[in-house]
Amino acid sequence: MTGDPFLDSFVAHRSLLFTVAYELLGSAADADDVVQETWLRWADVDQAAVRDPRAYLVRIVTRQALNRLRTMARRREDYVGEWLPEPLLTSPDVAEDVELAESVSIAMLTVLETLGPTERAVLVLHEVFDVPYDEIAEAVGRSTAAVRQIAHRAREHVAARRPRMVVSRSEQQQVVDRFLAAVTAGDVLGLMEVLAPDVVVVADSGGLAPAARRPVVGARRVALALSRFAEFAPRVEITTPLLNGAVAARIDPGGEFDTAITFVVEDGRITRMYAMRNPHKLGRLDEVAELVR
Repeated sequence: MTGDPFLDSFVAHRSLLFTVAYELLGSAADADDVVQETWLRWADVDQAAVRDPRAYLVRIVTRQALNRLRTMARRREDYVGEWLPEPLLTSPDVAEDVELAESVSIAMLTVLETLGPTERAVLVLHEVFDVPYDEIAEAVGRSTAAVRQIAHRAREHVAARRPRMVVSRSEQQQVVDRFLAAVTAGDVLGLMEVLAPDVVVVADSGGLAPAARRPVVGARRVALALSRFAEFAPRVEITTPLLNGAVAARIDPGGEFDTAITFVVEDGRITRMYAMRNPHKLGRLDEVAELVR
């Protein structure tokens, strides 16, 4: 503690502010910038006007994130290939908080990308962080009644697109281990057994590494493409860290980290895979991100 209650309030809530910003933006780098902008505004606030520091800080970070979201939308128009959220190394505590783990999963963040900025902010603040509608209304500049309607529409939109089942960490680990064993052996039949028939693989390289520019769909197509990996397997280190609250795969060929893969597992099979190959989005995977709610 610093002895300055105002500064201490910011420090105490910093991890929360980063988590809010990250869920709204899907980018750790942009979330860091937004938290810094929040601090600059917090430092200029009339302390006597602040009754609830947490609520006030969340309001500031939300407004800054919304401004950043609109800028990012223009930036992504020129992005090469598919855009995926930036993966983060997370602690077992995040994996054990089922609601938080689901909300920060790459699958959910990808679904949130299909919402407009205000819809995303309303849904995340209310569903993940339990912010009351009247406080959200202040943050997004809408009436409380409008925010309730926005939340209802956003919930329906997300419910139609989110993974249908949340599985235990042990089941995730078992399925990912089976998948990796089949991949490294070049076992097409083994891959076909662990992949759902309509599995979808989405890769993000930003044009900076070899990767499919569009999603690859179907177990056979995916299995045949992945079976070629076996010839490189002896020179590759593969680990299964917790990324965004779930068991994932980290691939280090020749000591050079170049791919992170996250999975959606349903009914004992992989239904979706998200492969991050953009080197600019792999820089945060050697340090555990402090995600809280």
